[in-house]
Amino acid sequence: MKLILSTSNIMTSGGPSVIRQPSTFKSNVELVNSLRANIQTAQQSTATTSNGTSTEHSASWTRKDDDALYIPAVDFSQRGLAEERSQYDITVKLFYLPGIPISRRCAHTKQAIDLVLKELHVDSIDLLIVSFPGILFDAEDDSEEEEVSSVDDGSEEQSDDFDSLVQTWRSLESLYDQGKISQLGVAEFGSERLARFLEHTRVKPSVDQINLKDCCVVPKSLILYAKQEKIDLLTHNDCNDILPVGTTRELLGPGERGAGILASTADAQDGVQGDIETQWVVKYTAVVKDRGVVENKGYFALADVGSCVEP
Repeated sequence: MKLILSTSNIMTSGGPSVIRQPSTFKSNVELVNSLRANIQTAQQSTATTSNGTSTEHSASWTRKDDDALYIPAVDFSQRGLAEERSQYDITVKLFYLPGIPISRRCAHTKQAIDLVLKELHVDSIDLLIVSFPGILFDAEDDSEEEEVSSVDDGSEEQSDDFDSLVQTWRSLESLYDQGKISQLGVAEFGSERLARFLEHTRVKPSVDQINLKDCCVVPKSLILYAKQEKIDLLTHNDCNDILPVGTTRELLGPGERGAGILASTADAQDGVQGDIETQWVVKYTAVVKDRGVVENKGYFALADVGSCVEP
């Protein structure tokens, strides 16, 4: 079974603890707090009647659609953006997570983008930035550092090899050709990796988003190369592994801080049974161009529950 988690628009929901965090907070804090707040709000809205009296626990705050369970339920019929599409810059960042087979990425990219388009009621986005697992930007020497990423169950997955990056990019170029994406971008690419990568692209990235880890200046070599290739350099404070499996289990499991979606034990009948595997996370932001105001911002995440699926 697929579990689709959503935060809704965190600019209008979830309370001050979600939308007024300092800008230095990493996105995984924002994501987890926003998911938990949206789930709790949905549960509370179905836990009382119109006159305020308590009712029995109801699962109506979720919605089943074919083989997917939306947590909480998403009403795509509601109006997306307040103004005409042309008034917005819509940026989406897609996080491919550690340990997930590369062969799934084409389908995952389409799933993530389609959810954002439905949520915002638009036909296209302006910029898609992709984050590959295990690729870390080294601000000191601008090297092609590719480290091993540890996942929470103690196993290790080697970072993406170069061929896998190119293979994934082909599926993004296809979405570009379809008109669903106006520009493509990458994250954590130094000048050497970027130069090598451009040789294999038909639609080159227009953005390279890097994490400067609280300090440091952008290496001169990267500044010069990006200027030469007309690639914008942006900074961010996102986590590479933005939603580990352990965090997903805590969010959806039993207990005071969990949503009660997952069964408490392997033999219990009080929830969905099976191992959980977080597949991807997508972050979307819609900015009103002439005012520079973020009107809509949110996240979707997808997890699989059940027997291990072969790549």
